[in-house]
Amino acid sequence: MLDVAEEVFAEQGYHGVSMEVIAERCGVSKPMLYEYFGSKDGLMRAAIVRARGELQEATSAAMAEAVVPHDVLRLGMLAYFAFMDAHGRSMSMLMQEPLLGDDIEATRRQQGDLIAPILAAIAPGAPPLTVAAYTEIIVGACERLALWRMRHPSVSAEEAARYMTDFAWSGLRVYIEP
Repeated sequence: MLDVAEEVFAEQGYHGVSMEVIAERCGVSKPMLYEYFGSKDGLMRAAIVRARGELQEATSAAMAEAVVPHDVLRLGMLAYFAFMDAHGRSMSMLMQEPLLGDDIEATRRQQGDLIAPILAAIAPGAPPLTVAAYTEIIVGACERLALWRMRHPSVSAEEAARYMTDFAWSGLRVYIEP
């Protein structure tokens, strides 16, 4: 049901779709959707919570494979952009839906919680406030770059990860011990 809901929300937008349409596409009754999710908001939130968990799993697993700090950052970025490729239209719609601000912000905090310790390890000379600021910058920049890539489909996940890694590395360079 969540797969279908994510697809329908991406196609028609949150406001443009009804629970009846989603139920028909799922092959279930509308009351069954309400039984499971309570409302259209509940269904949308369930889709976001699931996507947030999958995103965390993908980025964490990728980062765990790295040996050197630069690769931790690059592989995490690559996993993020690959995830966005796999869920592109729905994630784009979700990130821009004002009704879901708290849910989207929770996803941003989750990604920030993954990034901040990496930045602190890469740049041990950076003050905590600097690490926090760079974390916010990277989270926001990744989100914007993911949206930009939807208009530039020739830019691969690998290229986007390289852009972000180069950008972050350049900014942190001043705090990295030689």
